[in-house]
Amino acid sequence: MTTTLDRTAPRDLAAALPARLSLTPRTTLAGRLDGAWWPHSRDLEAELPPLAAALEEPWGRVTRVTVNPTRWPVVPHTVPVDGRVLHVGWFTEQDPDKLILLSYTVGRWDLLVIPPETEPAAAARLMAAAAIPGSVLTAGVLMTNEAAIGRGLRDAQRQEAGWESEGGACMSPFGSPMDRSSLPLPGNGWR
Repeated sequence: MTTTLDRTAPRDLAAALPARLSLTPRTTLAGRLDGAWWPHSRDLEAELPPLAAALEEPWGRVTRVTVNPTRWPVVPHTVPVDGRVLHVGWFTEQDPDKLILLSYTVGRWDLLVIPPETEPAAAARLMAAAAIPGSVLTAGVLMTNEAAIGRGLRDAQRQEAGWESEGGACMSPFGSPMDRSSLPLPGNGWR
């Protein structure tokens, strides 16, 4: 199988935009995740430098990253970051929705990776959930829960649209939907 990437568009976009991160606050409560990252593309060479730069101040210099290759079409062995090299490894046993960051001086951090194509509302829910201190939810569980929430929201919107299109809306005697202001006033004067 051959994978082709458009290397100009995502790299230009990733370099121009800051990393989208949500990190757990520094507390004594250790959880399964240390936050979430929402990359702009699936190009690790373009996405890792802004991520490493954004994490340098709060966490220190990131030296190694591991991913599951399931979600990334190309996994480079190294990525240049500000005149140094970030080593990238992959493990099929690792949760595909998680990124592990390592540093010689500070330690290890696990981030939920939100797919680039995720809707902003869903990404916001995932970023908030991944940053809860002491949470025992894994990256896979958070993604499964969000898929269920998304299905529920889409079903509710579909049911509401069906209700409106099947005559569920108040209709005027002339066949057009009525808004609240056109309804007759009840005896107490309230609508």
